[in-house]
Amino acid sequence: HLALPRPGGERELGQLVSRLHSHRLNRRRPLWECHVIEGLENNRFALYTKIHHAIADGVTAMRLMTQSLSENPAAETPSPWATFTAQNERSKEAAAPALSSLLREQIRVTPKVARAVGRVASAALFDHGTLTAPFVAPNSVLNVPIGGQRRFATQQFDLARIKAVARAADATLNDVVLALCAAAIRRFLKDANALPATALVAGIPVSVRPAGDTSGGNAVSMMLSGIATDVADPRMRLETIRDATRRAKAHLQSLPKEALSQYSSLMLAPFIVQLLSGFSGRSRPYFNVAVSNVPGPTQPLYLRGARLEAMYPVSNPFDGQALNITCTSYAGTLNFGFTGCRDALPHMQRMAVYAGEALPELEAAFGIDATPCPQPARRRA
Repeated sequence: HLALPRPGGERELGQLVSRLHSHRLNRRRPLWECHVIEGLENNRFALYTKIHHAIADGVTAMRLMTQSLSENPAAETPSPWATFTAQNERSKEAAAPALSSLLREQIRVTPKVARAVGRVASAALFDHGTLTAPFVAPNSVLNVPIGGQRRFATQQFDLARIKAVARAADATLNDVVLALCAAAIRRFLKDANALPATALVAGIPVSVRPAGDTSGGNAVSMMLSGIATDVADPRMRLETIRDATRRAKAHLQSLPKEALSQYSSLMLAPFIVQLLSGFSGRSRPYFNVAVSNVPGPTQPLYLRGARLEAMYPVSNPFDGQALNITCTSYAGTLNFGFTGCRDALPHMQRMAVYAGEALPELEAAFGIDATPCPQPARRRA
């Protein structure tokens, strides 16, 4: 239970969250924390929740948080998220096959996985530009050893404006998310005279959780895509990103569902080895920045009549990955959380401001009149 000096603003809340996120979870206790923060202006309060990634991926964490709130402002206090059972009967059947069956399945799909990995290697070596392979990302100031202190910044968008740009560009919402992130990173690195000549590469988590599976843990694959930070024109940058992600998604979709888990393990193995060996930040990066989009609730949620105004994801940088950008949708908005290493990325909060300024640039590039949808106030921390 914490309190800001009244009336606390967005900046003060962001500074407190940055400090809280800098502390490791106590390994002698259950690997989650929930902080109630009072003292925000206009009689508001905040909840900051930290959950170890071993317990839940982004989709699971969002489901738990949503279940802990209510769409009815007059509803009684829901049960805390930590009281929900980890599995239902359907997820138990999906998650716990017999060991012998699991081994037989792995043996059966191994040739398909090997061919998929081979396609990535072939594209990188002989057909540059069709698929983004691991370790083609350039070295950058985003990929250095990190310290323990964190910086957190936020930005909120009107979801309708994002979707309008996606329609105009014949792209997906996630493509526009990547374009906004690319524009912010490009400007931030140019300000620091540290923009690589070649395009940065994003690691994009992709959920592979079966429909109806409500178990905890992680069910995530990874897709790599260039984000065209070497392209100055906003329209051309988005179109380049759109084409790159289409190729990457087509490659993943060509795999049978039962092979995705093994493929993900093989593709991510070098990244895990980098982390465990201490070479992250000291060798060529597997990718430059993680960018994730976790779908959230479409309707407003309440806690004993208090309306949830915004939901911002606070994610994890890794050694050699000094920046993580995660966004989530909520009740007609798209909310970005920029989490970075304070020492590696000074003034990182500017990136959130630059992302906010990138949306009008995209709208102008595609001839979209955003007058009926005023841009939300920028949030900085």
